Amino acid sequence: MSAIQPRIYLASKSPRRRDLLRQIGVQFDVLTFRGGERGEDADVDETPEPGEDVERYVERLALTKAEAGMRRILWRKLPRHPVLAADTTLEVDGEIIGKPLDAEDARAILQRLSGRKHRVLTAVAISDGSRTRCRVSSSEVCFRTLSEDDIRRYIVSGEPMDKAGAYGIQGRAATFVEEIHGSYSGIMGLPLFETAQLLEVFGYSV
Repeated sequence: MSAIQPRIYLASKSPRRRDLLRQIGVQFDVLTFRGGERGEDADVDETPEPGEDVERYVERLALTKAEAGMRRILWRKLPRHPVLAADTTLEVDGEIIGKPLDAEDARAILQRLSGRKHRVLTAVAISDGSRTRCRVSSSEVCFRTLSEDDIRRYIVSGEPMDKAGAYGIQGRAATFVEEIHGSYSGIMGLPLFETAQLLEVFGYSV
């Protein structure tokens, strides 16, 4: 086997996803998009469709991002490697919870998560231009009861603002988490078990 590992593109600005790929030895280049953060690509509409459940929603977004990334590669005439994309969202009482719009929205989300369980779903998708595959990881997280001061101090830290569900389990919010059932890396934003399985489908051994 060649000592030089093949590369992929990561269609995400998330530093957490970059760290997780490095953790399992994946060689990648970040594929940047021209546009805003949550709407990373004009081709990706993150509005839930009528009656769309959370599993289908997160899968649809990951697939769309991977396919949009591959289109960018072809348009820019970049070296053709598979594109990996992911999307993370929370589900509470059947409702899809994404990133907070502002500090007040973050406060409302954290108050809702306080003292109860919620689900974190991350879909990871890979496209090579001729085929696209996706896997979804679903985990359950239980928060302890949060005081208003807990929430205020966490929001002041700035950590909640770019994260689905207004928290990052790998950061200060780790102290909020009583219990998890599922994938820690999936809660962070890239489930490594599912990612490795997908990479193998595309001929990349991890």
